[in-house]
Amino acid sequence: MNPEESQTPETINEWLEQIEVQPPTDEILEKPSADLELEAGASGELVTSLTTETTALESADSLYTQPAQKVIQLQHRSADLKAEITQLEITYETLQKQVSVTQIALSQVVQESLSQLEQRKQTLQISVEQLERRQERIRNEMRTTFAGTSQDIAIRVQGFKDYLTGSLQDLASAAEQMQLVQPVREREKPPQGEAKPVKEQLEAPQLGQQQFQDTTKKIRRLLDQYRNQPDYYGPPWQLRRTFEPIHAEKLSNWLFTLGGRGALRTMGSRLQNILIASSAVSILHQLYGDRVRTLILANTPERLGEWRRGLQDCLGIGRPDFGPDRGVVLFEAPTALAQKAERLVKANQMPFIIIDDSEEQISLALLQFPLWLAFAPDPKTMKDRNFDDDF
Repeated sequence: MNPEESQTPETINEWLEQIEVQPPTDEILEKPSADLELEAGASGELVTSLTTETTALESADSLYTQPAQKVIQLQHRSADLKAEITQLEITYETLQKQVSVTQIALSQVVQESLSQLEQRKQTLQISVEQLERRQERIRNEMRTTFAGTSQDIAIRVQGFKDYLTGSLQDLASAAEQMQLVQPVREREKPPQGEAKPVKEQLEAPQLGQQQFQDTTKKIRRLLDQYRNQPDYYGPPWQLRRTFEPIHAEKLSNWLFTLGGRGALRTMGSRLQNILIASSAVSILHQLYGDRVRTLILANTPERLGEWRRGLQDCLGIGRPDFGPDRGVVLFEAPTALAQKAERLVKANQMPFIIIDDSEEQISLALLQFPLWLAFAPDPKTMKDRNFDDDF
């Protein structure tokens, strides 16, 4: 504390004592004038001193008042801070509770997800085990039964093929010796100038190497052209795809050995079969022109759609070339195909029948026509297909 502030109360007390010990007024009046003047001067000095001390006291009071106000302000500030601290503690407890609830919910979600994943894992493990057991069972059955069965089927197919080839050759020979003359009414006879020889109208294609020596060189030249110099932008009805030696060998066997009437072992892919059939169609169009009408037989619309797209891609033809009276006709039933082929023959057209490998049996009504190509299914594929159907 300031020393001046500590000495102020003592000065006031001394001044009060001086006032109390002053003599009465009468006594002052009785004193001489010189004494009065001395006392008046002392009183003036006392008043001045009293005024000064009063001012100092007021300043001391102001010094005491300012710290008190600051103390009050600090107390209010302290109270506000305590309230804020209390509110923050409440907020902290609330957030802590929310975090605890969130952690519990998250742990439950994670636990449920893990449970679901564990169940799916167990289900997949069971499925994998079942598939492995099924695979092992199939392998055992294939090792024990499939080899002998497939060999037996191959022997039977080869025997049927030999029988069918011989029968068709006999049938072709008999058909060549027959006089196929279509009866015509007298009133429907064309004029004498427009009549064509019957032999020219009903000429059947002979693609065997012995019967058709003049055409053999042309066919081989076309096969070499397809294999060595493919024309990917050629005219319609000409092969536009790469022709491999295996395809040329298959087609040569069908043309020269089977005479354009017979079955070929499937290539294992419908696209490969379509490539061979497209090359045959291309060669026939080179030889006989627009007289050739291609008739496709497959047992489902999906397979017929594959044949349509494949022929368009390999021969450069479009949708207008497919239809009942167009170059290519699609059939799902052999009966309708046979009827269409008969009408084409009567109209002096040349039907070329192509049978998809999905046909397990060939209708005898189709074997009477001079040009047909059947893709025989692989015995192994047939066995697998029947085995899958059992499941």
